[in-house]
Amino acid sequence: MIKSWSWFNKVSLIVGFAFLYVPIILLVIYSFNESRLVTVWAGFSTKWYGQLFQNEGIMNAAMVTLKVAFLSSTLATIFGTMAGFSMVRFGRFRGRTLFNGMIYAPLVMPEVITGLSLLLMFVAISLDRGLWTITLAHTTFAMCYVAVVIQARLNAFDRSIEEAAMDLGCPPLKTFFVITLPIILPGVLSGWLLSFTLSLDDLVIASFTTGPGATTLPMKIYSMVRFGVTPEINAVSTILIGIIATGVLLASVLHKRRESQRKNDELLASAIP
Repeated sequence: MIKSWSWFNKVSLIVGFAFLYVPIILLVIYSFNESRLVTVWAGFSTKWYGQLFQNEGIMNAAMVTLKVAFLSSTLATIFGTMAGFSMVRFGRFRGRTLFNGMIYAPLVMPEVITGLSLLLMFVAISLDRGLWTITLAHTTFAMCYVAVVIQARLNAFDRSIEEAAMDLGCPPLKTFFVITLPIILPGVLSGWLLSFTLSLDDLVIASFTTGPGATTLPMKIYSMVRFGVTPEINAVSTILIGIIATGVLLASVLHKRRESQRKNDELLASAIP
C-alpha cells in the first residue's frame, strides 16, 4: 500500500481528472445559460430545457433511443446470461475456444469494423434498416459485456447450494430459476444497466445500421453540432449525462451489495461447524 504520494503523482491525478471532467462540468453549467451564445454567461435560466422538450426532432430521436436501449439491453441480458452460463458450467466442449473468442472479440473490435460488418450482413440478407437493425446491432456487442459480468459472478458462485437443492429433488431448470438466478440477480441487473448505458451512448454502430425514421439521439446531436453548438445541445447532453451517471451509480450499488452479500455468506459458512 502506498503510504505517501509524490508531488508528481498528485499533479498527474489532478490534471487527469481535470482533463476528463472539467469539459463535462462546463457543458452542464452552460446548459443553464440565459444567453444563446454557449461561451458567454448571461445568467441562470432553464428555458433551453423547455425549448428542448418542444423540439419534435429531438423528442422523436430520444424515443427511438430509449426503445432501442430497452429492447437491446433486455435481449443482451438474456443472451449474455446464457453465454456466460455456458462458458462456466458446460466445461470443455467442441468449439469452446471459438465460442470464447466470438464472445470476447466485440469487446476489442473497433466500432467501425463492427458497424460495417453488420451493415454488409443486413444488406446481404435484404433486411430493411431501421429500429430493429439498430436493436440487433446493439444486442450483438452489448451481450458480450453481459456475458463477461455473468461469467465473473458464476466463477465465485458456491455450487454446493445448487447441489443441495437437486439432492432434495429439485429439477435442474427449477434450480436455476429458484436458486441460481436470485443469487446472481445483482450481476444480471448490472449487466442490463451496462448494456442500457452502452446503447444510449453509441453513435458509430447506430450510424451504420440505421434507416429512415430511426435516428437515435447521439446521431441527432452529432448532426446538430456540425452546424454549431447550441444551448439545446448542452441541455440534452446534460440529461444524457444524468441518465448514464444514474445507471453507473445503480450498477455500482448493486455490485457493492453483491460483494457484501458474498462476504456475509462466506462468514456464515465459515461459522457453521
